Amino acid sequence: MSEERKVPSYTDLQQWDHQFLWHPFTQMQQWTAENPVIIARGEGNELIDVNGRRYLDGVSSLWCNVHGHNRAELNHAVESQLGAIAHSTLLGLTHAPAVELAKRLVDVTPLGLSRVFYSDSGATSVEVAIRMALQFWQLTGQPQKTKLASLAEGYHGDTLGAVSVGYSEQFHRFYKAVLPDTVRLTPPHIWRWRDWLSETEALDRAVDDARRLLSEQGNQLAALVVEPVMQGAVGMWSQPSGYLRALRELTTKHEVLLVCDEVATGFGRTGTMFASEQEKVSPDLMCLAKGLTGGYLPLAATLTTERVYSAFLGLPTEGKTFYYGHTYTGNPVGCAVALASLDLFDTERVIEGLAEKIQRLTDQLDNHMKCLRHVADIRQRGLMVGIELARDPGTRAAYAPDEGIGARVTVAARTHNVIVRPLGDVIVLMPPLSIRLNEIDSLVSAVSQAIVSVTET
Repeated sequence: MSEERKVPSYTDLQQWDHQFLWHPFTQMQQWTAENPVIIARGEGNELIDVNGRRYLDGVSSLWCNVHGHNRAELNHAVESQLGAIAHSTLLGLTHAPAVELAKRLVDVTPLGLSRVFYSDSGATSVEVAIRMALQFWQLTGQPQKTKLASLAEGYHGDTLGAVSVGYSEQFHRFYKAVLPDTVRLTPPHIWRWRDWLSETEALDRAVDDARRLLSEQGNQLAALVVEPVMQGAVGMWSQPSGYLRALRELTTKHEVLLVCDEVATGFGRTGTMFASEQEKVSPDLMCLAKGLTGGYLPLAATLTTERVYSAFLGLPTEGKTFYYGHTYTGNPVGCAVALASLDLFDTERVIEGLAEKIQRLTDQLDNHMKCLRHVADIRQRGLMVGIELARDPGTRAAYAPDEGIGARVTVAARTHNVIVRPLGDVIVLMPPLSIRLNEIDSLVSAVSQAIVSVTET
């Protein structure tokens, strides 16, 4: 019998992390000068480090955890599927979890979406949508439709196709030379793009901008890719009611496919199952990931209409096949846990229970954040929140980047047993949908104290 494996100490893990691991979106020179929080397990809405300290998971482990950590129902789904088979390809075969999940997704997503194509992540779900859109027009007699449109500062993942429609200068400038030109629509975001306008004025100007661009270039556009209701990764930029509906009407008029990237906004984050529902919009393609499996396993899906799907049908010799796929496309374990997550939405009436939590979060933000001297803007849609910090909110004078205010606030929040993440100087709150009312109070209070400790000293 082999010897029992020795459990590494914190010191061992810290040393090995700094010596061998390269973290995403992280300046490693700074990282290796710090003592990391090393997570050992999760329980409910908390993360627990190797020393036993508990932290409220204020960002749902990067916006994906839905029902809390270590849920018995989700654990059981994983274990049961492992007892059957861990993986089988969808190339030339099929399996029950993928089939059943496809039906369930069609049932819960907006009317008109009827076909499901699996992939592995949010970025690949967008990549699939882009490729489908481009090929669709080639197959339907409009080969000039080869351009894509998106919202300025949108974010849709980090494969090169997704980057082309979700370009960020900070993240992606090194690859700019190889990216295709994309038409950028200016969104109705008051703080960044529509300074000093009312919400109505900002909306009117943004719709006029979209109307002009689609009128001028619609004949060349294959698709418009948008994050509906709330642009997440750029800093939680919310959209006034009516914007998504206007984009749907314009894309229909100019024969441009509308792609709704609901990777971040889907599965209850904005208060409805999908953000598109709030505008009564059914897109031509919808991208899902993150919360699809309740935050357990990487799985993504791109849904589309029968109209788009039908364009790809034909004999093999006609060359209409959609040649795209991944080794783990539609992984059975991922599909099984996604089914269990959808079951929890039903049995626990998750969506119905969100209104009280959203109102509690709104009230706590009003009570604890609006009075702070350096809180310049609070943007909320459901349980998605961005708290913008500025040196002088009155003039909108930002902090210098080298001050690292947002990052310092998140470190300070840990002293109050809360994990949050910044987007520059925007502090993001995006807790699991399972968060309790008292935990909402703790989350906002902790972040408020952290902001004061960093900005008032």
